[in-house]
Amino acid sequence: MKKNKIIPIFLLAIFSILIFISLQKNPVKNLNMTAIGGEKITSQQLLGKLTLINFWATDCPGCINEMPGLIETYKQYHAQGLEIIAVAMYYDPPSRVVSYSKNNKLPFPVVLDSNKEIMNKFNDIKLTPTSIVLDKNGYVINTIVGEINFKDFNKEIAKLLK
Repeated sequence: MKKNKIIPIFLLAIFSILIFISLQKNPVKNLNMTAIGGEKITSQQLLGKLTLINFWATDCPGCINEMPGLIETYKQYHAQGLEIIAVAMYYDPPSRVVSYSKNNKLPFPVVLDSNKEIMNKFNDIKLTPTSIVLDKNGYVINTIVGEINFKDFNKEIAKLLK
């Protein structure tokens, strides 16, 4: 009789452990990017910073609409520990990304994701704009699909940077 009770309890314990492990968030690792200016950005360098990774495209109206807000947020919070990285989608022509970045004086790093390597690290980004927020330990703490509401977003950023 005892064997009949032990097996289900054992299976339940194993199942519970597997669920617990699958729910644990893992930090983003092995993130290696090169900005259009040539600077290298790694996940290791982002540790200790609150990071917004914005996936965008030059032909995306929502992306273009939110760029001024990203610029202002960067200027307001960068000195306090916020990093913003704009990752151009694989289908965006590099010459157009470089031109847009220069013409609009984007103050944060802009990266080309021509081989989809970066978007694949974040569950294959489907829509632009999509913004991923990483905490200071490199964990994804928020995903924003669509344009950012900067009034609410900046309040959260201020809290997270304290």
